[in-house]
Amino acid sequence: MKQFSPTFYTLLSLPATAMGFALCVQISVLSWILSTRYGLDISQVGFVWLSGPLAGIIGQLLVGFASDQTWFLGGRRRPFILIGGTIAALMLLCLPNLDKIATAFGFANMMAVALCVALTLDLAINVSFNPTRSLIADMTPEGEARTVGYTWMQTISGFFGVAAYLISAFSNNYNLIYIGIVLVFLFSVLPILFIQEPRTLAPATAEAANIQRSTQTAELWKIYIAHGFTWLGAQTMFVYIFAFIKQKMPLSDLEIGQTIGYAFAILNTVGFLLPLLVLTPISKRWGRVRTHAVCLALMSLAYWGISWAGNTPQALYVLMAIAGIGWASVVSIPFAIFADKVNPERMGFYMGIFNLSVVIPQIIVGGVFGSFIKAAIDKNVIFIICGITLALSAVIWTFVREK
Repeated sequence: MKQFSPTFYTLLSLPATAMGFALCVQISVLSWILSTRYGLDISQVGFVWLSGPLAGIIGQLLVGFASDQTWFLGGRRRPFILIGGTIAALMLLCLPNLDKIATAFGFANMMAVALCVALTLDLAINVSFNPTRSLIADMTPEGEARTVGYTWMQTISGFFGVAAYLISAFSNNYNLIYIGIVLVFLFSVLPILFIQEPRTLAPATAEAANIQRSTQTAELWKIYIAHGFTWLGAQTMFVYIFAFIKQKMPLSDLEIGQTIGYAFAILNTVGFLLPLLVLTPISKRWGRVRTHAVCLALMSLAYWGISWAGNTPQALYVLMAIAGIGWASVVSIPFAIFADKVNPERMGFYMGIFNLSVVIPQIIVGGVFGSFIKAAIDKNVIFIICGITLALSAVIWTFVREK
């Protein structure tokens, strides 16, 4: 296979696609199935979402550090991708069978079973995302090739993410779960068998080394904080959109699930089409940081628009398409910016720290925002929070230096 060919980038993107698809299934299904099938209220759903990120704080760092130092089964990232993908597939299988699991193990409290499954699923996804993203940095040189690698990752992953949400909308969430089990397992296992990881990682370039010595701490903290505010807004929407739709639209539980499926399909359609076709050319002209900040500002405006006028499925879909511009950037550009600022020999460890800017907001959303949103009479507050946090993120990103 010719390196840096479309085939190469596609194969390199499939492990991240597996974890992305698992995340799409989790986003589309978890809140819906817990509230409609198992009867958990909104604050309980928030705590279920909280469980995985709590464990992920430790798991991200340990797996990132270990994958930098370990060579096992012919790879540095390979063992963690294989194990994480397999566990994620198994936990998806558990989601529609929580009642059977509770009966089989004698649990009277459904909340406890949901927590265990959600914890394991979220931990598997969070932990495996680190090696799949680090793998792309390992296999591509610093600069444009790496940006293209992460752009391809989002294009391939986004395509399957859209497919996930369309399955949810046109079929049902149970079919989505079972399709997810197969795809997550296959995309985690098969590509890794054909990817030859480098035994020795290239050291940082002289320019990157100088940046790391003189400005790394300050620059990385800007990125962590900016990306953290991004995920406060994104995660709030993912977890609590069902409560907004339930209050604002006269729909059945099944129709709510389908509406969420359509909305997320639109978000991710824009999200996978834009990176390669639009954002990469614009980034070459404007720079990645400026491009990302503008995309986040548009996402913030879309969320404000939903809080004011998203009272019908049609209005929600239009505004989610605008939000997709920001989402396209969120899942592609920050990884390329970040990867160029750290030592390649410690990419896994630093990627673990970077992923905490996703995990910690997940904890805040599940542990703090849930009770607040439950108590709010008007669920517009969900998208007001999203709009504020995305706007703050856009502002903070403008202070990040780009060489």
